[in-house]
Amino acid sequence: MYKPDYKKLRDETPFSWSVTAGIGALLDITGIPEKEFFLNPSAGIELFRKGRSVLREIYRSDVNIISPLTPPISYGHINTLGAELIFPDEGEVNHSTLCDTLEAGIGILKRPVEFAKAGMLPFYLDYQQKLREAFPGENVGLCFKAEGPLTTAYTLRRDGFFYDFYDNPELTKDFLKLITESIIEFTHFLRKLAGSPEINPDGSGLADDCAAMLGPALWPEFVLPYLEQYYRGLTSGRRSAHIEDLAPEHLPFLEKLQLVNYDPSVSAKLNPRIISEKTRVPFSWRLLGFGVPYLSVQNMADFVYQAVADGASGVFTYIANGMCNHEAAEKISSFIAACKNVEKMLAAGATRREISELVSESGRKKFWAEWPKPKSNG
Repeated sequence: MYKPDYKKLRDETPFSWSVTAGIGALLDITGIPEKEFFLNPSAGIELFRKGRSVLREIYRSDVNIISPLTPPISYGHINTLGAELIFPDEGEVNHSTLCDTLEAGIGILKRPVEFAKAGMLPFYLDYQQKLREAFPGENVGLCFKAEGPLTTAYTLRRDGFFYDFYDNPELTKDFLKLITESIIEFTHFLRKLAGSPEINPDGSGLADDCAAMLGPALWPEFVLPYLEQYYRGLTSGRRSAHIEDLAPEHLPFLEKLQLVNYDPSVSAKLNPRIISEKTRVPFSWRLLGFGVPYLSVQNMADFVYQAVADGASGVFTYIANGMCNHEAAEKISSFIAACKNVEKMLAAGATRREISELVSESGRKKFWAEWPKPKSNG
């Protein structure tokens, strides 16, 4: 099993950056209703065929425009267990509550599942095939996913799960162990389907936002054992994690999980300075799309420089709804130019202190004390 050396890992982690136009941007630029995209392969074909060409006109270079894939569903695993997927007329897919009690959940998880025939997976396998036929030669992804153990527990039990830790801690542990076994089994199935090894020797990632909803005092007993079980079941290599909304007190646990990369994403209690002080795990700092309207062209560059100066090993952003226009493109160009400049400076031996000198005076005030700061309505 790969074990990171935290004494030098951050220094040895190369700087990375990316800008990606994903599904949100394609829906925005084409006007295709989200429900139609999720339930009609013809709409998906139009989305990628029309939307990508329009986006390339706005963002001509250095922006990764997503390849064709099935509609992104994070609740694919629980759907195969029996949770109904719900498609609102407007908005993202949701799901029903499957387990009214821990006992019912354990009973469901002990049942064998034939994933290939379960839930809506057959529909999305057919959707994937139709996309492949429409886009020959392109790698068409199947985005019918599992979440991490704690998020899966929440999606199965909803708010009742947050009482389980106190009302029946031992049964909750049984529930989490079975959940993790099921996630691993489901992921092995998807990997075999894609022709990949069940246990990836290179590495594996985790998305488990609801782990942040358990306070640090609960992590040793109710989070770490199941995340460790998850990683051991899926990789012998490098571990990464996306967990939103962690607090500073959570961060020391990241080294116990032996992560080599951490994506804090939306975490209002954190900034790069705090993360650097609390953990030696390399991390990437994300510019959320909702913040872009409140940033100037100069702010976009300052965001990059200040994040790297404060310890980030990477920065990235996505083209979101409302960003498919030339004003947003100018801001993204500033972001990209700053990323390239950082890349060049670090390759030439520049220090993070030297990069901090590129932050404008207004940027030093904004990041991170005034970030994000919406415009006044007054």
